[in-house]
Amino acid sequence: MAFVQVIEYESDRPADVRALIEEWGQQQPTNAPDRLTLTEDRERPGHLVVVAEFDSYEQAMAHSAQPETGRYAERMRGLAKGEPRFVNLEVIQRET
Repeated sequence: MAFVQVIEYESDRPADVRALIEEWGQQQPTNAPDRLTLTEDRERPGHLVVVAEFDSYEQAMAHSAQPETGRYAERMRGLAKGEPRFVNLEVIQRET
């Protein structure tokens, strides 16, 4: 079953967040998300949401357990104001 992880950040450095995500996209270790999307709330500048799509929960957890992912997360926390908020979602239906 597909799995989506949503990570919300507040940051006054959105350009740095964009650059870090671009760098991360080029250096992805194994079990990388199938799709990684960075968004910013139009009504709340600096409220950034990352959507990571995986084939399965197991793939996401294997990705999260890798040291490279931990180092990336720490760098992202350095750009954030406060702690990120994680939402872990099982995809139960998808319409195209």
